[in-house]
Amino acid sequence: MGTFLYFTAITLFILVCIVLCFVILIQESKSSGLGSSFGGAASDSLFGTSTADVLKSFTAWLSFVFLCSCVVLSLWTNSIGRSQHAEINPFPVETLEG
Repeated sequence: MGTFLYFTAITLFILVCIVLCFVILIQESKSSGLGSSFGGAASDSLFGTSTADVLKSFTAWLSFVFLCSCVVLSLWTNSIGRSQHAEINPFPVETLEG
């Protein structure tokens, strides 16, 4: 069950990464980058003229989720590695004599 949750968390992390990359790329830059390639002006956008503010806020929240999930997955991976090492070698080398 723990392995299923771990790989589900990794899958969600990759999904957050993809969405974050997409949201960053669709934002309009000073030279109107990839955001203008989808066509339409600010009046044609989904959120009206406040699209830039909505995307900035959404990007900030996604980056916060990305950072938190990165730290959690790092700690989780470290604990899994330590528990597997303890199963393989239950006695430290220092306690064995001979």
